[in-house]
Amino acid sequence: MMIEQDGLARICERNDIERLRVFGSFARGEEYDGSDVDLLADFTRRKSLLDLVRIERELSEHMGRKVDLLTEDALSPYLRDRILREARTVYERAA
Repeated sequence: MMIEQDGLARICERNDIERLRVFGSFARGEEYDGSDVDLLADFTRRKSLLDLVRIERELSEHMGRKVDLLTEDALSPYLRDRILREARTVYERAA
């Protein structure tokens, strides 16, 4: 999947995202036409549930497909290690 990086960087900066990683079928190269994009976000400030829904919608519009946005805190303890191993960084804020 090609992600337009300038637009993604603007979304991340505007929404206090320090690092954004893709995991799941897109990280493994197993996506298909109907696949959603699983993203893991590290925020510089705590976000409300409404904020997360808004950011998820904004990312979906940018990528042209449904996005599922999670934080590490929301990961299932049973899947956490596998998700973190396969996660690939698609945006990281410059230091």
